[in-house]
Amino acid sequence: MPNQGAVTTITAKRLTLALCAAGVIGGAVGAVAVNHNNAVAAAEAAASVPPSAPGSGTPVPATPAPVAGNPVGVALPDFTKIVSHNGPAVVNVRVVGTVKTAQREMPQFDEDDPFFEFFRRFQQPQMPRGGRGGQGGGEKVFGAGSGFIVSPDGVILTNAHVVRDASEVTVKLQDRREYRAKVLGSDPKTDVAVLKIDAKNLPVVPVGNTRNLQVGEWVLAIGSPFGLESTVTAGVVSAKGRSLPGDSVPFIQTDVAVNPGNSGGPLFNTKGEVVGINSQIYSQTGGYQGLSFAIPIDVAVRIKDQILATGKVQHAKLGVEMQDVGQGFADAFRLESPDGALVANVERGSAADKAGLKAGDVIRKVNGQPIVTSGDLSAIVSVARPGDKAALDVWREGKPVHLDVTLGNANDKADPLERTSLAGNDNGAKLGLALRPLDPSERQQVGIPAGLVIEDARGAAEAAGVQPGDVLLSVNGKPVTSVAQVKDVVGQSSKSVALLILRGNDRIFIPVRIG
Repeated sequence: MPNQGAVTTITAKRLTLALCAAGVIGGAVGAVAVNHNNAVAAAEAAASVPPSAPGSGTPVPATPAPVAGNPVGVALPDFTKIVSHNGPAVVNVRVVGTVKTAQREMPQFDEDDPFFEFFRRFQQPQMPRGGRGGQGGGEKVFGAGSGFIVSPDGVILTNAHVVRDASEVTVKLQDRREYRAKVLGSDPKTDVAVLKIDAKNLPVVPVGNTRNLQVGEWVLAIGSPFGLESTVTAGVVSAKGRSLPGDSVPFIQTDVAVNPGNSGGPLFNTKGEVVGINSQIYSQTGGYQGLSFAIPIDVAVRIKDQILATGKVQHAKLGVEMQDVGQGFADAFRLESPDGALVANVERGSAADKAGLKAGDVIRKVNGQPIVTSGDLSAIVSVARPGDKAALDVWREGKPVHLDVTLGNANDKADPLERTSLAGNDNGAKLGLALRPLDPSERQQVGIPAGLVIEDARGAAEAAGVQPGDVLLSVNGKPVTSVAQVKDVVGQSSKSVALLILRGNDRIFIPVRIG
């Protein structure tokens, strides 16, 4: 029988020889020795500086460990002071609620959609306990997340999805004290919620800003992944102003390890200041896979201030549908580079409409800030307030145009589109389209004399494959130029209608059942 110890020894020798040959062992040992001495010196120097009280709200920076023999090297930070100083202000949030079974089913995207697995909120998975199951039944669920104290009298920030549908919220401090929390307000659009507990003289975190945060900078997360309280993980800022599908928040992207239960926890910079709220991850497994996203603290503070002042949140609205400018669009619009937000549609009566924006305009700057993608514009509008003014630099028909706009209120109902349920007969059959006539510039652009733009497709039309942005040319072979004509033709049909659609350069017939 072979000697297991001998095998281990031989393997270790081979590994050592290989590493030495590569110059890894020798260099590493020297670096460790120098860094150890420097670290001791730094620790002795730091010991002579009186530390601030934990949770006082005063930033405590991380202590960098000097890099030996490499003038362009980056020092590795020591986060111990940040953790000891700010850890007591990070809390565990437990929720109890009742939701319908259908609400707990995940997909918002089709399984074939590339974004089906892209984003998962990472609140600790809710487990049903009791209640009735089945389709449409209610279930009692328990969930957990994280949060952090921003005011000594018990104001706490967390994610809106952590406390969504919660009937009971409990906050647990690091010293194991527990409090029943009240949800003062929640904003699903930015995923920020404000809680309040009945306590005084609590430790608080210092709040920074994201303007000075740089890509490549070290950041630290504290939270309760999988219920493991006060867990610390670190990484770097991978990107700023990241736009995600379905969100208008300019996220901070990091490679910090975050998992279910980290939701709502703080993201610290090396100064010990909170710069974000951990909110989303990219995952195909449900766990950490290297991509994490945090809500900028600037956005969260604006939401908090509105909730504390009025109990609700108001968002600004420009009133446009946008898409990114690719190279093809840049060539067509004679742009020097494929940057900007292309206006696909302008909502009637909106702030954009009043300012004179038109479909086909390319917004290049807002208040002097360059717009590279449509997400950049969404991010700017998302942190503005109704009534704020903005200066737009627009590219229109090969020429620059300047427009001033006063942003509207996203809570205000838009002027109704020429929308109809298109009832086909007395039994209430519906086509499910929102239509409007093509304007002259659109007719010229697509090269047709008339037609109806499909603003929205729902119900039977959506199920048949009709898409917003399609142009309706005829119904059952009869050309249509008004909603009234469509309604008349549909009204004469009993089971289905044939829609001739212009989609891009293709004309296709789509059968839609209405019976």
